[in-house]
Amino acid sequence: MANYHAVIWIDHDEAHVIRFGRSDAESEIIKAPHVHLHQKVGVAGAGRAPEHPEFYEKVIAAAKDSGELLIVGPADAKLHLVKHIERTHPAMSTRVAGVETVDHPSDGQLLVHARHYFKAADQMRGQ
Repeated sequence: MANYHAVIWIDHDEAHVIRFGRSDAESEIIKAPHVHLHQKVGVAGAGRAPEHPEFYEKVIAAAKDSGELLIVGPADAKLHLVKHIERTHPAMSTRVAGVETVDHPSDGQLLVHARHYFKAADQMRGQ
């Protein structure tokens, strides 16, 4: 299946990667490793989910054959993913077309949003 675009919805628990072309789409859900958080008052970073490079690598692998990427999510995991891509896959970082805050859509809603995003971006580029 030749997919030019991909949308990645990510939070600290899972990522939904949808690769799509004009008339087709396929999706994959990738779960982050579960870590029990201990909260201590006055400790920097207490209660925050740790970053998992192996989780980000699985997400990247699911989207590696796509030409352009839209990365979305409700919190800062999307930014951590972008920074990881920039550090470890600099060639892929040039394919990140956008980063947006998006709550918790269904995969169908996510695909509609991504198709609309890339349609507008393609029109702006004259494609």
